[in-house]
Amino acid sequence: MSAAHSNIQGLNERVALQAAQWFFLLNSGDATATERHRCAQWRAADPVHEIAWQRAERINQTFQMLPGDLAMPALGRQARTDRRAVIKTLAVLLVAAPVGWQGWRLASGHPWLADHRTQTGERRELRLPDGTRLTLNTASAVDVAYDGTRRLLRLRAGEILIDTAPDSVAANHPAYRPFMVETPAGMLRALGTRFVVRRLDDDVSAKLPGLNGSAAHAYSEVAVLDGAVEIRPAANADRVLVLRAGQQTAFTDIAVEAPGVLSPQVDDWARGILRATDMRLADFLTELGRYRPGVLRCDPAVADLKISGVFQLRDTGPVLDSLPQALPVSVHYRTRYWVTVGAPEG
Repeated sequence: MSAAHSNIQGLNERVALQAAQWFFLLNSGDATATERHRCAQWRAADPVHEIAWQRAERINQTFQMLPGDLAMPALGRQARTDRRAVIKTLAVLLVAAPVGWQGWRLASGHPWLADHRTQTGERRELRLPDGTRLTLNTASAVDVAYDGTRRLLRLRAGEILIDTAPDSVAANHPAYRPFMVETPAGMLRALGTRFVVRRLDDDVSAKLPGLNGSAAHAYSEVAVLDGAVEIRPAANADRVLVLRAGQQTAFTDIAVEAPGVLSPQVDDWARGILRATDMRLADFLTELGRYRPGVLRCDPAVADLKISGVFQLRDTGPVLDSLPQALPVSVHYRTRYWVTVGAPEG
């Protein structure tokens, strides 16, 4: 074995991070000619650099870590967060590869390594082994862990719609396996139900009563269309709430918000539509932005305009192009992936 191949077994974190950063940049579509030249120089400077690069290519082929819409500029806060997460994950895999990627995948919790995932703008419906129907919304990721004692979904990112099937035995049978959904905020137990779960990883200290001024907490939302769902916060397991059909709520790892009336639009996304009724334009664009790569900005000058209608999510371009016909706004494309909605030009 060559010295370079021997050294790669002990690949240090600095080289792994450099390789991950270069690999992401050159696959992003944003690299300039100068940056491509500098990357080539970096690869040629040390045999270990080149081997690290080749390993990055193999890992990406194995795990499909870089989404198909990666050509978007990593401009927004969420995009920057995703970029850092991918780079960090790839760097760790470069170091961890010799000890086994599959075990690392199961322990890492990274969305791009999940059992099932969707890219930005994609929706997917699955049939699980017990007959449960699972629909993944845009940019979502979930692990499926069925065993002899429970049926468990781990929501790693995004939003899912679940239509649970009964277990093979009755609920009062000793071998009955409850259907569970786990998020960082806590555990949900389905009680014969159809429900939506959404994971949000922002700082939510101001979103739920009693959390103002406290540290950030894991945050999830759940809405029940049929049946009921038991909510158990991760760090406050004694505080259990049963959410009934026609109710929705939000919860963190320590608190559960009082249930509210179910929004009639809560599962519209599963039918590929976004319904707005006197919605603030800023809120509308935030929601629409979940279904398109890149950055979609709203100028504060038009943020409070109200919009109503039913919009198709399959192609968000026509939705944006129609806004000036409905509202006193203009739509400015800096690039295909950087769009600003603002006051009318002139």
